Amino acid sequence: MTLENGKSGPSNFVWYELMTPDTKAAEAFYRGVVGWGADVQPGMTSGASYTILKAGEAPVAGILTKPKEAFSGGAKPGWMGYIGVDDVEAYAKRVQAAGGKVHKPVSEIPEVGQFCVVADPQGTVFVLFQAKAGAERPQQPPAGTPGYTSWHELHAVDGKSAFEFYSGIFGWKKAEVMDMGPSGVYQMFAADGPTIGGMMTAMDQANRPGWIYYFNVESADAAAGRVKEKGGKVLMGPHEVPGGSWIVQGIDPQGALFAVVGPK
Repeated sequence: MTLENGKSGPSNFVWYELMTPDTKAAEAFYRGVVGWGADVQPGMTSGASYTILKAGEAPVAGILTKPKEAFSGGAKPGWMGYIGVDDVEAYAKRVQAAGGKVHKPVSEIPEVGQFCVVADPQGTVFVLFQAKAGAERPQQPPAGTPGYTSWHELHAVDGKSAFEFYSGIFGWKKAEVMDMGPSGVYQMFAADGPTIGGMMTAMDQANRPGWIYYFNVESADAAAGRVKEKGGKVLMGPHEVPGGSWIVQGIDPQGALFAVVGPK
């Protein structure tokens, strides 16, 4: 497991983690749909094992098993994004000062770094991560490389105030904006370079998903077919987006929301 931190310029997403009640089933699903490889490692913060998902030989995400009881009371399996920072304690205080919450205090991942589970003022959960001093910064592949995550989309209670929170904490800058008519605006954002995501006010507040992460695939059409073959559900797509890419949003067999992006 190799993660990078956010020492130079604005912070960026550096890791993605699926919390699910059935790791083996989730691994089989995402291996089939996205094309990831997988390695099982001993638990880094508990006795449970941790599954590393790989694009080729590069670790890109992880799967953490949670007991079924953890998903009672409305909680659902889902993906969380790790945002790299250079001082996790300081950033946790900044999140709280801006109206967010700390759900899990700063903890150590031996030989890897420190993390802290937090939420923005609207209740969306994400993770702050600080790499261990001297950790290598992984080389970034060309844009669109299959298996990597290329887009980060926030469906918020209020898109405008959400952008103010994240830009104030992490230094993200406004990029293009897309007028969606009665649905409001889709504000894209950049982190020290290319545009990496967008934020909007959720159209369905009752089922507001929070952050959705888009995994690169070689073909959106083929991936949509594999979602159904592997027991998942396609919610939308393949749908063309500005720039010529095609997206598919779906739910895996355990109920976690995810998305893929690629050529048609």
